[in-house]
Amino acid sequence: MKRLFSILIACLLVMPMTAATLLKDIASVEGVRENQLLGYGLVVGLAGTGDRQQTVFSAQSLTNVLQRMGVTVAPSAITVKNTAAVMVTGTLPPFAQPGMKIDVTVSSIGDAPNLQGGLLIMTPLKAADGQVYAVAQGPVLTGGFAAGGNGSTKVVNHPTVGRVPEGALIERPAPSAEPKTEVKLQLKQMDFGTASLVAEAVNKKYSDLPAPPAHADNGAVVTVAVPPSYANRPVEFIAELEEIAVNPKRTSRIVVNERTGTIVMGKDVHVAPVAIMHGSLTVEVQTTYSVSQPEAFSNGKTEVIPETQVKAGEEKTKNLMLKEGATVEDLVRGLNTIGATPRDIIAILQDLRAAGALDADLEVI
Repeated sequence: MKRLFSILIACLLVMPMTAATLLKDIASVEGVRENQLLGYGLVVGLAGTGDRQQTVFSAQSLTNVLQRMGVTVAPSAITVKNTAAVMVTGTLPPFAQPGMKIDVTVSSIGDAPNLQGGLLIMTPLKAADGQVYAVAQGPVLTGGFAAGGNGSTKVVNHPTVGRVPEGALIERPAPSAEPKTEVKLQLKQMDFGTASLVAEAVNKKYSDLPAPPAHADNGAVVTVAVPPSYANRPVEFIAELEEIAVNPKRTSRIVVNERTGTIVMGKDVHVAPVAIMHGSLTVEVQTTYSVSQPEAFSNGKTEVIPETQVKAGEEKTKNLMLKEGATVEDLVRGLNTIGATPRDIIAILQDLRAAGALDADLEVI
């Protein structure tokens, strides 16, 4: 764990902090977005690994499908061990057109233990507006299996969830807004400084126009007016915008994962002058049991007597002094010198933040 922490810090220390970033990597165009799709369907053709009889909705769904095909049968007369009820999910990309295909994920919602070898039958997929945008059908690929018998089973990966590659056919165009007279750029991370820099870079790119085309509405949105020469070519204009290089403002942030003991922080994080004292107190309690056996033919009773021993040890406190202008590089080097573990460093960083000596946001995940 300590070696992993050192590698992460070393990688961050050698990374350039002023490298330019393309505009398309830090911002997206308003209205150009994906949409989630959801549907309920049936997977058939399972080799006895479908829903059990107690999963009522599987039999009802199969009855409805058969009824639409002219076959009338009662749900109670159907054994659905080769059929499983599933939820089908997919993502509709922006500007998707009818005839395009997308991948879908199939997940069992009953008690079917395995979807391996199953076939998803025609399933309409709806968006949040309740409209059907795609229809899914095809063989389910689980990437795992479950096998066994006589009380012994072997499960590899997750056989109750699978995918149907290119299994959904789009039937309705995606609801995407196409820019006309202006383009709104949405920053992926809100920052007033970055928004100002984006507007400045766009205005520099089109400095030959009579008026600057870009201005920052707030810390997350930058509005860019489409130049007259691109009035009938908004796609080409957006393509040019996405290739503009910007030096975004980097927020000083330290990310701590207490579950794994991982700490990620940048080199530009500064620490105020502070003294750190690090030590540990160890308390060990041991209990042993001894048996008191009376002599033969006496009136005594055999008893179990617990004997408790308490030992306490405290390591000598180790000191670390950080002077004015110290960076996280100095902090890490000093903490490694006094033998602090990643868990110790997490506690020290939290204490530094509480003391107001850490010029960075501390995010614990």
